[in-house]
Amino acid sequence: MKFSYLAFFFLYLSCTASLAQEVMVEDERLKILRLSEHTFQHITYLQTDSFGKVPCNGMIVVNEGKALVVDSPAEEEDADSLLKWLTTEMGLEVSGVIATHFHEDCLGGLEAFHRQQIPSYGSKLTISLAKESGFSSPKLGFDRLLSLKLGSLEVSTQFFGKGHTQDNIVCFVEEDQVLFGGCLVKELGAGKGNLADADTLSWTTTIQRLINAYPKIEIVVPGHGESGDQKLLDYTAELFR
Repeated sequence: MKFSYLAFFFLYLSCTASLAQEVMVEDERLKILRLSEHTFQHITYLQTDSFGKVPCNGMIVVNEGKALVVDSPAEEEDADSLLKWLTTEMGLEVSGVIATHFHEDCLGGLEAFHRQQIPSYGSKLTISLAKESGFSSPKLGFDRLLSLKLGSLEVSTQFFGKGHTQDNIVCFVEEDQVLFGGCLVKELGAGKGNLADADTLSWTTTIQRLINAYPKIEIVVPGHGESGDQKLLDYTAELFR
C-alpha cells in the first residue's frame, strides 16, 4: 500500500510538471504554453529599433467553454492567429481582452478583437494614453479594479502603482495562483529594459504591494521572457531598489 501511494504521488508530480511546460502551439510567430489548469501563456514577437526582435508575453484564462485574453499580440496578424486557435482549435468563446498598459506590445493587435466584436478592457488611464500615442485603445474603461468571471472562475485585474508605466496593471487568477505581471515584472536576470515611460522611484514599492497582496503565488508571468514563481517579484523589486 505504501509503495502504491508513493508511486501515485510521484506520478502526480510528474503530470503537474509536464502540464506546466506543455507546448500547445509553436511556430516562428506564435507560441502557446500551458501554465496551469485554467491558464496559458501566449508569446508573439515585436520588432523594435532599440532592442531588436522582442518576445512579448500575454496570458489566456479559460473556463467553462470561454476564454479571456490578457494583452493582445502587437501585430494584428498574430492576434488573428491567436483568436483562430482559441475558437477553431479549442472551440472556445472569447469573452474579452484586457490591455495591461498603453504600449504597443499590449494593444497593437486590438483591432483583430474589435472586428470580431470582442469586448476590450483597459484602465481609463490606459485608454487615454493609448489615444494620445495613436494606438488602438480598449473600448471599456475602469478605474483601479476590474473583476471578470468565466463561469465560476474569477479574474481580478488591479492597479497597484507606477513602475514600467504610470498605468501598468496586473491580472490574477486566484484559483490557480497565477499572476500576469506584464511589463511591471522582469524575468530573472533581465535588465531594466525600456524606461521611456517608467517611474523607477515607485517601482519597488509597487512590487512590494503585489507581494503583500498575493503571498501564495505559484506562477508569475512577466511581460517578456520566461515565467517563474515569486522570485521574479523579488528580483524586480531588488533591480529597482
